[in-house]
Amino acid sequence: MAERTVFQSIPKRVILSLSSHATVWEAACAMTRANFSSVLVMDPPDKLLGIVTERDLTTRVLARALDPKQTTLAQVMTPNPLCVTPQTKVSDAVLMMIERGFRHLPIVGPDRKVMGVFSVRDALPREVDAALSQTEFNEQVNDALG
Repeated sequence: MAERTVFQSIPKRVILSLSSHATVWEAACAMTRANFSSVLVMDPPDKLLGIVTERDLTTRVLARALDPKQTTLAQVMTPNPLCVTPQTKVSDAVLMMIERGFRHLPIVGPDRKVMGVFSVRDALPREVDAALSQTEFNEQVNDALG
């Protein structure tokens, strides 16, 4: 069975984005309405500046007792997020996420147009297993070389 690409795996091809000047409160409301776990930060509407996730809202806003109505996305976003192409295999994307400790990857076409967001939740168990196996292999190689 051919492995799916990240673009094939995403159920929602709608992109949720806000300006860097939008507040955390506005982002949380938009994410709740859309049932999304992340929002892309874009200025002007076609340039990707960063990403804000549910986890960011917890660790960078709530845990620091910041006022969500006064805090802008520019203050809490992950700037210049790692992106993948639509042709990236799901297991390769999951491997990147495991190794780097995040759960969302913007999908960007050759023209730098954002085409969606891949979430680890979009991966099938067999694709996660393939990524975990590769992670274990990489660790063994690093141990042998180190």
